[in-house]
Amino acid sequence: MNATGAASESGESRLQYRMLGGFLAGLVLGLIVHSFAAGAPWVDVVIGYVTQPLGQIFLRLLFMLVIPLLVSALIVGVAEMGEAKRLGSIGLRTLIYTVIVSAIAVAISLLLVNLLRPGAGVDPEVANGLIAASSEGASSILKGAGEAKSGVDALLAIVPTNFVAAMSSNDILAVMFFALFFGIGLLLVDDSKTATLKAAFDGVFEVSMRLIGLVIQLAPIAIFCFMFNLAAQFGWDLIIRLSAYVFVVLLALGLQMFGVFPLILSTIARKSPVAFFRETQEAMVMAFATSSSNATLPTALRVAEDKLRLPRPIARFVLTIGATANQNGTAMFEGVTVLFLAQFFGIDLTLGQQFVVMLVCILGGIGTAGVPAGSLPVIALILGTVGVPPEGIGLVLGIDRFLDMCRTTLNVIGDLVAAQVISSLSRDRVPDPDMA
Repeated sequence: MNATGAASESGESRLQYRMLGGFLAGLVLGLIVHSFAAGAPWVDVVIGYVTQPLGQIFLRLLFMLVIPLLVSALIVGVAEMGEAKRLGSIGLRTLIYTVIVSAIAVAISLLLVNLLRPGAGVDPEVANGLIAASSEGASSILKGAGEAKSGVDALLAIVPTNFVAAMSSNDILAVMFFALFFGIGLLLVDDSKTATLKAAFDGVFEVSMRLIGLVIQLAPIAIFCFMFNLAAQFGWDLIIRLSAYVFVVLLALGLQMFGVFPLILSTIARKSPVAFFRETQEAMVMAFATSSSNATLPTALRVAEDKLRLPRPIARFVLTIGATANQNGTAMFEGVTVLFLAQFFGIDLTLGQQFVVMLVCILGGIGTAGVPAGSLPVIALILGTVGVPPEGIGLVLGIDRFLDMCRTTLNVIGDLVAAQVISSLSRDRVPDPDMA
């Protein structure tokens, strides 16, 4: 690792500790206030004029950047699959596999949250009070995104008649559809004619990521404010709900890792799951330790070529694309988090709204920023879209470090499973693995 990479990793580690510190400080102080000064007028003054405005500023900065981030990330992510032209049907198989397995992952997470209901049981009056207090700020951020459509109208609404209008109204599915469609268009046009345009979108993506990285530096203060507000109003019930949330996230990740992946390996790839996990343990440990798919990519490539003996062209293509586009763990985390917070605040999401959450989580996996709490903008926008107070993200950010390590491990192993499957289906289309 070079000096720049080491410094970046050290900075991210310090930020995670500051976020944890803000989470614990806000939680403890809020619990003290709830225990000894619940309902005191000065508490409402502090929340209304200090902690809530500070949290709203953080959310507004995120919402300001999330649309350009998602649009550019999705377009660049699809356009980068231009390598598929040189690999024939391998690119198409990778895309289809990614969408199907991501859909299975999100479906499992949503099913578990609906069955176990980790966020249920909070005092409805307190929850409604917090929703009412934050509704003005949330609606000003996401005005026009709250009118839910159903049936054929919901299906038609995915295809925007005006892309600019879709962006201005924060119609996230319509915006993602345009970006996906535009990215496919870039694939179909000769590279020499679209190089400048691709570079422009790549520049927008890099600028958005850098700005979000700056905004995330404010996260420790925002998390302190969020947790103080929530703990001061919900008290010790907050601890119980958080424990249930962590359990459901880990259960969902475990089912995907040790249920879905072994089934795929044994039936499609004709590979022993026990042998696969034994051969990929180095990448697993690296992913858990670094919490970064990109940082684990060199190790994953070496494991794919030396341990799994996969064809080098397929391994490089699938793992490189998968590091940004095939993020099962991130998609599952986003799905569980959105439904958990909806239950926590007593908001019943319809099947149509849950389907929207599922689609956004699948597509959002391509657009997740490679910064600490990179899925935060996607989660915040989904929350506002389905009518859940975005302030609820403060509940999960402080405990996100361990969950991030777990879901990154799932992301990396999922990429290696994809490489194993695509290699098994395409061995007749690539050179020998020992060939450069």
